[in-house]
Amino acid sequence: MRLLLVSGSLRAGSTNTALLRTALEVVPTGTDARLYAGLERLPHFNPDDDRELPPVAVRELRAELGWADAVLFSTPEYAGALPGSFKNLLDWAVGGGELSDLPVAWINASGPAAPTGAAGAHDSLRTVLGYTGSVIVEEACVRLPVLRQNLGPDGLIAAPDLRGRLASVLGVLIARVRQRLPEP
Repeated sequence: MRLLLVSGSLRAGSTNTALLRTALEVVPTGTDARLYAGLERLPHFNPDDDRELPPVAVRELRAELGWADAVLFSTPEYAGALPGSFKNLLDWAVGGGELSDLPVAWINASGPAAPTGAAGAHDSLRTVLGYTGSVIVEEACVRLPVLRQNLGPDGLIAAPDLRGRLASVLGVLIARVRQRLPEP
């Protein structure tokens, strides 16, 4: 089972990225998980550049998506929608086909100051993923409010309750994916 974790934030101290970095520590045994780290290197989407040999960063993104049995996204909301850089990543993923029929879910780390919990970003994400043909695992799409004080000195979530909830979300997504995978 291979799980790709994709943060929609470029912010160095992003709680969404901290959530995914913590996921690497609490992912169930038998799952190979990795964090995609190329968001800032992707060129602006241009259909003219989406040809037989797209830019290197796009090929790397598509290879990561092609490797995965499932993807877990975590993204903030800016101005009521997805951050532009994250939408750009998704635009590159639409044409590649790697997300087609791939189980996906999302989590959001918005704290209490964001009462809608990034609902606009999630609505936008749902719309875009509809174009990719992804399989949204609804029961793994959750809000896990992470406050700065929930992070330890290593930048990971230290709060045991949040770590437990994150492990549960991962367990739900992975169980759903394992139902779809052929027996070894």
